[in-house]
Amino acid sequence: MSKIEKSDAEWREQLTPEQYHVLRQAGTERAFTGKYNVFKEDGIFHCGACGAPLFDSQDKYDSGSGWPSFTRPESGEAVDEENDYSHGMIRTEVKCANCGSHLGHVFPDGPGPEGLRYCMNSAALDFAPRAKDSSD
Repeated sequence: MSKIEKSDAEWREQLTPEQYHVLRQAGTERAFTGKYNVFKEDGIFHCGACGAPLFDSQDKYDSGSGWPSFTRPESGEAVDEENDYSHGMIRTEVKCANCGSHLGHVFPDGPGPEGLRYCMNSAALDFAPRAKDSSD
C-alpha cells in the first residue's frame, strides 16, 4: 500500500480543528472526554485522517486512563512506533502507518501476554461496526 501524503492545507481542510491538533500536531485530548473512551460497540477503529483500519474492538479494554486503550493493533502493519522525547518524558509514539498521523502512545503496562497498552486519542479514530453475518 502506498502511503498517503497531503499538504498541511489539505489536512486542515479535511479534518476538524480537534482532529488536526491531535492527528497532525501530535496533540492529546483531555482524559475522559473522548467519545470512544467508554464505547463498547463491536467493530473496527480506523484512522480519523485516512480511514486505514487500526484496532479491533475485541482488543479494546478499560485501562482506567481516560483514553481508549487496546492490547494490540489490528495488524502488524497498521501502525508505526517511534521514540517520543517531548514534554520531558520518554515514550513510544504510535502513528498510522498509512498516513503518518499521530494516534497516541504505547506503554508497557497493559494486560495480556504482550503486556502493552495502546493508549489512543478518540479524535484520532473513526469507528465502523462489524458487518453482521448474513447467516444470523
